[in-house]
Amino acid sequence: MPKGYWVVRVSVKNADNYPNYLSAAKPAFEKFGARFLVRGGRYNAPEGVARDRNVVVEFRDYDTALACYRSAEYQTAQKIRAANADADFLIVEGA
Repeated sequence: MPKGYWVVRVSVKNADNYPNYLSAAKPAFEKFGARFLVRGGRYNAPEGVARDRNVVVEFRDYDTALACYRSAEYQTAQKIRAANADADFLIVEGA
């Protein structure tokens, strides 16, 4: 069965409050078995518009990736993220 992934590009607007998002999201990540493959780091954007931070999160499958995003636990965290950062967020199925 193909895995599911979150592909997220983030520009943090309020670095002081952004850790509150990470703390709030942790229960959802643990509940749904999130595995971070990419979290920040160096990048090169030869085309398109880049953001400051890039994240790739792996889940058991696409449905689990969707369920994590839609969960009450993550939606609480998402509100904190949205208040402190701009993001482009994709949920994709992959190998």
